[in-house]
Amino acid sequence: MEAVRRYLSFVKFEHTIFALPFALISLLVASDGRPRPSTLLWVLVAMVGARSAAMAFNRLADRAIDADNPRTADRHLPAGTIPVAGAVVFTLAAAALLVIAAWRLNPLCLKLSPVALLVTLGYSYTKRFTALSHLVLGLGLGIAPVGAWLAATGAFAPFPLWLAAAVMFWVAGFDTIYACQDVDYDRRVGLHSLASRLGTPRALVLSRVFHVLAIACMAAAFRRAEALGPVSLLGVGVMAALLAWEQSLVRGGDLRRLNRAFFEINSWVGMALLAVVLVDLYLA
Repeated sequence: MEAVRRYLSFVKFEHTIFALPFALISLLVASDGRPRPSTLLWVLVAMVGARSAAMAFNRLADRAIDADNPRTADRHLPAGTIPVAGAVVFTLAAAALLVIAAWRLNPLCLKLSPVALLVTLGYSYTKRFTALSHLVLGLGLGIAPVGAWLAATGAFAPFPLWLAAAVMFWVAGFDTIYACQDVDYDRRVGLHSLASRLGTPRALVLSRVFHVLAIACMAAAFRRAEALGPVSLLGVGVMAALLAWEQSLVRGGDLRRLNRAFFEINSWVGMALLAVVLVDLYLA
């Protein structure tokens, strides 16, 4: 049991809550609130597999960087609490879980599963050559609602694409904030982020721009969903309020409350949106 807890901590399993609500929103809208139980099950399995594989691979790709950076030196691989071989096996198993789930969903999901893995795993190397790595991370999480929609319908549609864009800009916004704490280290070793390229003040301005775009895309998605009514738009207002709060916590480059801005508030965004969608679909 201790080993299980250690591996769950290794991939920050609790952070699955960032993307999972958006996949569920997409699935519920695609199925008019009545998803098949088997589809729901395999979407959840795919989400866990993709996210766990991505996080474990990121830790593997960054283990030398993490060991060198004082802020991250106590992570599992640099600290030796999880062996590299164990992390490799875990990554392969999680990736296989995604592929199996995609196979059980439909042929299109199976065909696109390598693309999903390429994006989610490939993100780990983008900060070595581009300051736009925050957007690539956002795209990796934005795949979730598209995949859930394809699982239910087997075809693309505007709603999940708008939702994916909203997730991409939302994640890029908070990841830009998170990267501000490593500005000096990133510049010293040649890693790229908006903060290391432009400085913290300008990076925070771009973070706010990303969040405004996320709110606009979310509103566009909900307005175009025939299954949703005006109640769901209240969730966009809640999202805007939460992101404004997050931005206020780091105003002026003050990063003392960064953990609260990053972990707590962002975990509430997706859950709040999912809550209003559930109300709209089942109670309104």
